Amino acid sequence: MRHRAGIWLAATAAAAATGAYAQTQPSAAQSQATQAPPGAPAKAPAKAAPGKKPPAATAKPPGSKTVDEVVVTGASQNGFRSSIDRRSYGVANDLAATTGTISDALKNIPSVEVDVQGNVSLRGHPNVTILVDGKPSALFRGQSAAQALQSLPADSVERVEVITNPSAEFSPEGGAGIINLVMKKTHRAGTSGSVRYNVGTAGRRNGGVSGAYNSNDLTLSGDAGFRHDPQHNINPDDRSLFDVTGALTQTTHQVFSLRGPFDQWNTRLGADYDLSKTDRISVEAHANQSEQDFSTITHLRGFDPGGTLNEVFDQTGVLRRGRENDGAQASWRRVHGVDDELSVSASHETNYERNETGFDATTSLPTTTENFQDIRSHNILTLTDIRSDLKRPMPGDGRLKAGYDLRIDDNSYDNVATRGTMEASAGPDPTLTNLFRYKQIINSAYLTYEQPFGDFTLLGGLRLEDVQLDLDQVTNGVIHDTNAFNAYPTLHLNYKFSDAQSLTLSYSRRISRPNPADLNPFRVENDPFSFRQGNPDLKPQQTDAFEAGYQYRTGGTFYLATAYYRRSSHDFTNVGIEIGPNVFLNIQENLASSVHAGLELVANGHLTKNLSYNVSTNVYYAEIDTGGLVVPGAVGLAGSSSALEGGGRFSLNWQATSTDSFQASGQMNARQLTPQGHVDPNFLTFLGYRHKFSDKLAGVVTVQDVLGNYHLNLFTETPQLRDHAMAVGRVRAAYVGFAWTFGAPPKRTPPPPPPPEPEADTVHG
Repeated sequence: MRHRAGIWLAATAAAAATGAYAQTQPSAAQSQATQAPPGAPAKAPAKAAPGKKPPAATAKPPGSKTVDEVVVTGASQNGFRSSIDRRSYGVANDLAATTGTISDALKNIPSVEVDVQGNVSLRGHPNVTILVDGKPSALFRGQSAAQALQSLPADSVERVEVITNPSAEFSPEGGAGIINLVMKKTHRAGTSGSVRYNVGTAGRRNGGVSGAYNSNDLTLSGDAGFRHDPQHNINPDDRSLFDVTGALTQTTHQVFSLRGPFDQWNTRLGADYDLSKTDRISVEAHANQSEQDFSTITHLRGFDPGGTLNEVFDQTGVLRRGRENDGAQASWRRVHGVDDELSVSASHETNYERNETGFDATTSLPTTTENFQDIRSHNILTLTDIRSDLKRPMPGDGRLKAGYDLRIDDNSYDNVATRGTMEASAGPDPTLTNLFRYKQIINSAYLTYEQPFGDFTLLGGLRLEDVQLDLDQVTNGVIHDTNAFNAYPTLHLNYKFSDAQSLTLSYSRRISRPNPADLNPFRVENDPFSFRQGNPDLKPQQTDAFEAGYQYRTGGTFYLATAYYRRSSHDFTNVGIEIGPNVFLNIQENLASSVHAGLELVANGHLTKNLSYNVSTNVYYAEIDTGGLVVPGAVGLAGSSSALEGGGRFSLNWQATSTDSFQASGQMNARQLTPQGHVDPNFLTFLGYRHKFSDKLAGVVTVQDVLGNYHLNLFTETPQLRDHAMAVGRVRAAYVGFAWTFGAPPKRTPPPPPPPEPEADTVHG
C-alpha cells in the first residue's frame, strides 16, 4: 500500500499533464490573447512576439515555480501586488534591505514577525514554510533556518510574497502559511552589474558584486557576497522552584554570555537559453557558507528559601558552528501564450552542518571536581525535488493548473562526545554519542481550476499526498516507520464590487510536520542544567484555516482588512521536566488543540506629495488547550489558556529632493502565548538615508534599533516553576555604504496610456 499510493499519484499527475496539454491546444489567436481581469470585458486577441524574451520588469526564469505574476496598472506603493490567494510586497525601496539581511527585510513586511534570534512567524504563528522562487530550499529548514535568514543579503530579494491561505498549487506544509522569497533575476540588455559595500559599527561589514550578460537567446548571470558580524549576546535567567504545596524550594540566577564573529559567504551562477521561440532551458548552481566561532561564559548562583547562597557554578567554553549549502537545479519550460505553459524542473541541495560545544565547568559550592566536555555533531541534510507543472487557459477565461511533485529528504545526524575531569584525560562519552537517520519521501499531485463568472471568481483545488517517513536511531537500535495518505482541499472566492473594491473568502487545510531533531529519541545535553530529547511518536499538526479579506484601492492608496480563523489539532509544545535539582529535560509533545482568530489592517498611501506611509496592525485572540496532557515530572501544564494580543508596524518615506530620501520605521511584535507562559512584545526602530550621486552611484546611511531596546523576554508561569529568561543581543548597528551599478540601461518602452479612475489591478497568469 505504501508504494501503491505513490504510483497512483504519479500516474494521475502524468495523465493530467499529458492529456490536458494534448487535448486543449488553443488556436494561435487564443494562445496569444491577453486575458482580462475577472469581471472586465474580454480583450480582443492581440498578436504577440513569442520569440522575444519578456521585458526585464516582468520576466520570470523558465522552470521557476513562482507565485502568479500580478501586474498593477498605475502607481504601486512599495511594490504592493495582490490576487485572489496571495499578496506581494516589493523590498527595492526599503533602505533596511540595502545594508541588511533577509531577516531585516522581513521585519517590514505586513503579517510577518521576526524575533531577536531570527525566528519567523506569521500573525503570531511560528509554523511557517519559507520557499525560494516557489520551491523548498534546504537552506531554510531545521534549526539553522533563522541563521540562514540572518546571513543572506536582502538585496538579492526582489519581493516577498505572503500567502497566508495557499491554494492546492503549493505544498500544505506550514500551518500559518507560506513566505515566498522571489529572488532578483531580471537583467539589462548587454553587460550589466552592480557592486555594493557597507561598513558598520563594532567591526561589521558586508558587500557583494553581481554581473550579467544578456543577448537575444542567452542570459548568463552570477553574484557573490559576504558578511562579517561580530556578535555579543547576554542572556540572564531568573528561576524560582516550588513544591506541590506551593512553598518556595530554590531560586537561581544564571547569566550566559556569548561573544565572537559571524562570517558568511554566498555565490550563485545561472544561465538561461532559448532553444526556440517557445522553449527555454535554465541551469543554476549556488553555494553558501557560514562560520560562527564564539566564546561562552556561564555563571550560576543558587539560593535556598531563606536567601542563603547554596550553589555556585562557573563555566567557560566555546561554541563553533559551520554550515555549507551547495545546490544545483535545471529546468525546461515551454510557453505557448498567456497561462499556457508546461515546465519540468529538478533540484538537489546538500547541507553540511558542523557544531562543536566544549567547556570547562567548576562547581565550587558544593565543592566538586572540574568537568570537561566536548560535543561535536556532523549533520548531512539532502533535499531532492522533481516536479512538473502545467498551466492551461480554459473556456470562459478559466485557468487550469496541474502538477506532480516528488520530494525526498535524506538526513543524517552524527554526534560524538568526550568527557573527563580535564581535556587531556577526557574519553568517549557513550551517553552523548549517537547516530540518527531521517528519511522522508513525499509524492504529491495537485489540480486547481479558476473560473470567473462576471464579477465573481472561484478558485478551487485539491492536493493529494503520500508520505513515507523512516526514522532510525542507530545507537539505540530504534526504528520507527510510518506511512500516511492525505487529501488537502482549498477554496478561494473573489467578488469585485468595482475596479477599486473587492472581497475574498478562502479555506485551506494545512499540515505542519515535526523537525527531524524533535523526533530523535536520544537524550542530548545542551549544558549541565539543560537536556533535550525528541519524540518519535510526535504527530503532525493539522490546521483548518478560514479567511475573509476586503481591499480598497484608488490611485496610489490602498487599504486591506483581513479577518482570519485557524483551528489546529496536535500542536507542538515544549515541555520541561525536572530530572534533578535545577536540571531540566525539554521534550516535545502534542497538545489537543489551539485556536487563533484575528483582524489584520493594512494602509498605504501619501500624506503629502513627497511623504508616503505604510501602516499595519494585527489584533488576535489565541487559545491553547492541552486536553489534559499529563507528563510525569513536568513543571506544570495548564488545562487551557487564552489571551488577546496585538502588534503592528509603520514606515514613513520622505523624498526630500530628487536625489535625497529618508526612511523611518518601527515594528512591535505581538505578545505570544505558550502552553507554560508567554513571550513579551518587543519593539524595533530603524532610520535610513540615501543620496544619489548619479544614476549609477548612491550612498546609504542606516541605523537599526535606534532606541536600543530590542530583546526577547520569555516567561514560564506554572505552579512548580516561575522563570524569566532574556535574550539581549547587540542588535543596534549603524552602517555607511554605497551601491554602484554599471552597464547599459534597460530598454525603454513607451508607457501605456493612463487608465481611467479608479485604477484597477490587472491580473496576468
